[in-house]
Amino acid sequence: MKYRRESSDGDYTFGQGENTFLENSPECVAQAVSTRLKLWQGEWFLDNRTGTPYRQSVLGKQQDDSWVLMLIDRVSQTMGVKSVLDVTAARTEARTVTFHATIDTVYGPTTLNSEA
Repeated sequence: MKYRRESSDGDYTFGQGENTFLENSPECVAQAVSTRLKLWQGEWFLDNRTGTPYRQSVLGKQQDDSWVLMLIDRVSQTMGVKSVLDVTAARTEARTVTFHATIDTVYGPTTLNSEA
């Protein structure tokens, strides 16, 4: 598995030789999950059905916490993820979502922090 590394600003890195990529590591899988969670449903012009349904299912007034299960399912379906071990998720009054998880990958455990 090979994924382009992101800078601390969240931009893809270029021109750093082999350091430009994450490869066959827990961090590589975490990057794949993070990228998957950052893609909002409707953003990708080739398939507007793909992505995380933040507007449709997460943000706004919800009666239950089924959105957390949806995020866990989305993480679980990412290539390289064996299981989701621990999750903390919250919606804020500012209409953001924080998602913290410990995941077991095919390369070992890692942590994930995401905000949308």
